[in-house]
Amino acid sequence: MIKTNGIIRKLAGCKKPLETTFFKAGFCTGTTPTSSTSLNEAPVSKFRPKKALVVSKLTKYEFEQMRHPIMNEEELEKFLRNRGTDYEAMLYYHNLHKNIEFEVAKEFKDQGVDVKVVNRLNICPDNHLKWADIIVPVGGDGTFLLAAGRASPFFTERKHTPVMGFNSDPKRSEGRLMLPKQYSTNIPDAVKRILTGDFKWMHRSRIRITLLGNNANIPYPIDMHEYNVGPVDHKDVFIDSPPVLHKMNEAHHKETKRMLPYLALNEVFIGETVSARVSHLHLRIDNAENVTKTKSSGLCVSTGTGSTSWHTSINRLSTKNVQELLDILKKQASILNGVDPSKIADEFNNNLVFPPDDPRLCYSIREQICVGVWPNPKGLESRGFAKTFFVKSRCIDASLVIDGSIAYPFNDGTRALLEIHPGDALLTVNLNE
Repeated sequence: MIKTNGIIRKLAGCKKPLETTFFKAGFCTGTTPTSSTSLNEAPVSKFRPKKALVVSKLTKYEFEQMRHPIMNEEELEKFLRNRGTDYEAMLYYHNLHKNIEFEVAKEFKDQGVDVKVVNRLNICPDNHLKWADIIVPVGGDGTFLLAAGRASPFFTERKHTPVMGFNSDPKRSEGRLMLPKQYSTNIPDAVKRILTGDFKWMHRSRIRITLLGNNANIPYPIDMHEYNVGPVDHKDVFIDSPPVLHKMNEAHHKETKRMLPYLALNEVFIGETVSARVSHLHLRIDNAENVTKTKSSGLCVSTGTGSTSWHTSINRLSTKNVQELLDILKKQASILNGVDPSKIADEFNNNLVFPPDDPRLCYSIREQICVGVWPNPKGLESRGFAKTFFVKSRCIDASLVIDGSIAYPFNDGTRALLEIHPGDALLTVNLNE
């Protein structure tokens, strides 16, 4: 039992937290089991899973039940209605999700596949992740990211555990990472295609994070989805400090290096926990000699998969922005009359997206402060590509957040190396015609 921020988390079937399992699994040498694995070595033919792990979305209704465990259904309904919550809508979408989840599990069972259903509160390596041949999230992109994060070789002890998901609310959710929306209403066809090999494999690059710190002062992570009932207070949620992964030297101040078991499929964000506070970060790309000192609203380092998400939201241009620029330019060049600002905005925004298997990192420095040197700040551009990215914190109360879910404290003196290794890629399926 782990008590955090007034919440008791029970790791069903797990005697140890996820990261403790990671260390006991024998992956403490500083390399992952897939560090030398080529993407082409992933299973491509004769894939017939015998065990499917369905990862269920934690619905808002289930979340409220978790927040108020002493209330029965009638008491919870009364409480939520008095609070002003749309109880009927909450229950409707809860049931909608559960119906699709039931159909997915039933279809795999009907095809002779063993099925276990878990959610973010009880998923565990020993009983679930190591057991599964395929991981099937049911929900939206957030649930897919949860499943992908747990599909790391650190937890599964496999080179590749495929992940494929069903969108449980295709009318409201885009679900870009899930199977095409038509399969939410045609689940048998999707399962049949998977079990008969009628699909193409798809690889999505993921970011490997290595934390550096003094005297092994690198704590366990916080599940932000689980602990968002109140302000995050790091000192209240840590278990014992994890063991040292690798001693870099034997000096008086012992410096440690620790690779995190979670791989980022979308992005890694680093910044102050309080968004109004300036984030002070030292940055270096591709082993460059010079370090750039920045003040900003935080740093977002994205993969190709994440380039359609937060990366685009940070950097996109609106039609109004383009129109204002054209109005200024038209004063200088009449040839620009008649140019469509919406087309320019669309082309710019489309160019922000890059392939999910791209081996590069794309970084964005949010709202970089450039007082006195704008528009030409020294050092890094506010957006660009890199093969490796080094970050050192000068923050007061910051976090390094993986896929908007797993958060590690990232305060003054803490350093991180971000990189992409081909063997860390997520294996998923493509059912597009």
